[in-house]
Amino acid sequence: MSTQVTEQETETEPQEKEESTHQERRLTEKHDRADMRERAEANLKDAEETVKLKVFRYDPEVEGKKDPRFDTFRVPFKKGMTVLDALIFARDHFDSSLTFRHSCRQAICGSDALFVNGRQRLGCKTQMSDLDWPVRIEPLPHSEVVKDLVVDMEHFYDQMEAVEPYFQTDELPSGEEQKQTRENREKVKMSTRCIWCSACMSSCNIAAGDNEYLGPAAINKAYRFAMDEREGEAMKEHRLNIIEQEHGVWRCQTQFSCTEVCPKDIPLTEHIQELKREAVKSNLKFW
Repeated sequence: MSTQVTEQETETEPQEKEESTHQERRLTEKHDRADMRERAEANLKDAEETVKLKVFRYDPEVEGKKDPRFDTFRVPFKKGMTVLDALIFARDHFDSSLTFRHSCRQAICGSDALFVNGRQRLGCKTQMSDLDWPVRIEPLPHSEVVKDLVVDMEHFYDQMEAVEPYFQTDELPSGEEQKQTRENREKVKMSTRCIWCSACMSSCNIAAGDNEYLGPAAINKAYRFAMDEREGEAMKEHRLNIIEQEHGVWRCQTQFSCTEVCPKDIPLTEHIQELKREAVKSNLKFW
């Protein structure tokens, strides 16, 4: 009889410890949230001006958060504040579960592309002072939302890889570097500035309706190499064959939406049109 009781008590000990650990964690999280609110209230009290953010929220893994909604955050405004700064403040002081991507904060990594006040923008580059308030922040359109402001970028990366975005040459020179003329460098210079943020792809109506369309970013990357004089004619023809497929350059309807939203000011539409001309010339026969 006593042995049975001992075994029963032994079996319940791990469960009791687990429940105790969960309770302690909940208390810690509760205290952390209280501290966050206190710090936020202190910052707001001292702020000369505040700005309201309406942020898209969605979490498919948490019950009660599976339905998309907008949460409102009021953050202290200061000169030079970017959209990313405001989001970081909201996350650090109001809701630590607020999820978004960011990396270098210097407008060159492309990871914090967002849909801000109805336009694709980089969070770290966009000044709050340049926007109408309240500021509405959403994930990039035409992409699957993973959580809050984070979208699945896998399809975009697949399209970029489809154009073989790396330097290839017919043959390597012997004993010297592969030189490029200043004129040719100027020609491809703007196309090299792409930061793979997907803002252009998100703005493209064709890409929204045709999942196989290469998209402006991938075609621009093809332009960067096809127009590089060091690759040679055979490789240029190979790239033109890639981009003149059914879902390549001919799907572009010259709406300029990609050019308008590009954070690096790349003339994407012009590059697409030039590749169309090159594709036509490569297919002309005079005999």
